[in-house]
Amino acid sequence: MKNEKILILGACGQIGVELTLALRQTYGNDNVIATDIREEHPLLHGTGPYVVLNAMDAAATHELIKKEAITQIYLLAALLSATGEKDPKRAWDINMQSLLQVLDLGVQEKLHKIYWPSSIAVFGPTTPRDNTPQQTIVEPRTVYGISKYAGELWCQYYNQRWGLDVRSLRYPGLISWKSEPGGGTTDYAVEIYHEALKNGSYTSFLSENTYLPMMYMDDAIRGTIELMEAPADKIKSRMAYNISAMSFSPKEIAAAIKYHIPDFRMDYAPDFRQQIADGWPKSIDDRAARGDWGWQHEFDLNRMTNEMLKHLKEKMQLA
Repeated sequence: MKNEKILILGACGQIGVELTLALRQTYGNDNVIATDIREEHPLLHGTGPYVVLNAMDAAATHELIKKEAITQIYLLAALLSATGEKDPKRAWDINMQSLLQVLDLGVQEKLHKIYWPSSIAVFGPTTPRDNTPQQTIVEPRTVYGISKYAGELWCQYYNQRWGLDVRSLRYPGLISWKSEPGGGTTDYAVEIYHEALKNGSYTSFLSENTYLPMMYMDDAIRGTIELMEAPADKIKSRMAYNISAMSFSPKEIAAAIKYHIPDFRMDYAPDFRQQIADGWPKSIDDRAARGDWGWQHEFDLNRMTNEMLKHLKEKMQLA
């Protein structure tokens, strides 16, 4: 297992930075090649090889796969929900073309495994919103969700037709202190901690009782690696697994912060992202992931809030 050579496309995004660091700890720094279209993220400096690469450039990606004898790819490059709605056709092109190129290269180069993240954005207003099942009505209303659902079907198709070992998770909103949010509808739950420490207040772009599934980044990274290291016969879904940790509203996260910062003030000014959130689940049923390959979350809202405030204080030199 440790002899794998891993390529990460989109390593400087919200998930990519922390996943790259975790994979380097597991597989060795030199065995994880990080790439992105932009310059290297500061947190990745000195931790292992880095290449500036456009995930849409199939020829350059193929050349790097052959040069480095890559055996696994983690494709993280994407335009997220709120950003994607500003330029839907560009979001579709980036999200779909990059995936299809990687799937083709996976077949051509006989890669051992490919990881591609999906999202709760695949669900829509017709989906059951409480404890959304693994298999249910899927009618996304955003280009991000449409591209993720189409991508899930392509992943399943390549597995069934060519035996390609593709694995995926439907991430909920992800919350981290290490890297900046990337243009998602759940980003308020990251921004609120920064603003609470800097200004003592925050204006939420979602209404106070908007419940959404959320997860601390440490759980998401660990779950991703556990999925990829699970034996192939344990992976029953070749589209994407639901995974969940907690669900909360802006009002509830504000209360958790006020426990530590009593003078914290929360205001509400819902914008276009409210409509996106209203079409997503309030909570997720992830029994398939727990049963098939042993997924377990570790962080709830209070434990996550402790960690976020502690580390952000240190990062902002407010301690």
